[in-house]
Amino acid sequence: MKNIVQEGSIEIAARAYYSKLLVMINKVKACDRNEALGFYQAIEMVGQLILAQIDSKHKILFIGNGASASISSHMATDFWKNGGMRAISFNDSSLLTCVSNDYSYSQVFAKPIEMFADQGDLLFAISSSGRSENIVRGVTAAKEKGCHVVTLSGFAENNPLFSLGEYNFHVPIHDYGPVEIIHHSICHCILDSILKAKNG
Repeated sequence: MKNIVQEGSIEIAARAYYSKLLVMINKVKACDRNEALGFYQAIEMVGQLILAQIDSKHKILFIGNGASASISSHMATDFWKNGGMRAISFNDSSLLTCVSNDYSYSQVFAKPIEMFADQGDLLFAISSSGRSENIVRGVTAAKEKGCHVVTLSGFAENNPLFSLGEYNFHVPIHDYGPVEIIHHSICHCILDSILKAKNG
C-alpha cells in the first residue's frame, strides 16, 4: 500500500519540532551544589573547571545508556581529538557485558570508575530520566574517588541525578529526543566554547 500524507504536513511537523527545541533550550535549568545558576554562567563554570583539571593532568570521563552512551562516546572522542584533552567513555561492549554478567548492570559504570578514575578527574554523567541506577552508582563511585561531577538529566526536575553533581543541567520535558539533542548540544557547546576562547 502506498503511504500518502498531506503535502506540506511534514514541513509543518518539522517547523513544530524546531520551535519546540528552541523553547526547551530556553527552559534548561542549571545549578551547582547549593543554588540555581544561569545557563551560560553554568557553562562558563564547567569550562573553567575543565581547563583547571586538564592543566593539572586529570582526565574527563563520560557515562550514559543508549543514546546517552552515543553522546558519551562522541564527546569523549571530540574532547581528546579536537580539544587535546584526555577523555574516555566506558561503553565498550565487552566491558558492559562482562561487568553486567559478573556483577550486575547497575555496576557497569561504577566498577570501571573505581578502577580507572583518579582523584581530580571530571565525570560527565548523562541520563535522560536522571533515574538510571547505573548512572547514579557511577556518580557515587566517582565521588568516592574524589572526582568532580557534571550531570545532564531531563524529565522530572526531582530526579536523583539533578542534585548529585558539582554542576547540573536539566531539560524539563518528558520526551527522549529533545532531551538527548539538548544534552548533546550542551556538551558540544562547552567544548567548542573552550576552544574558541582559547584560540580567540
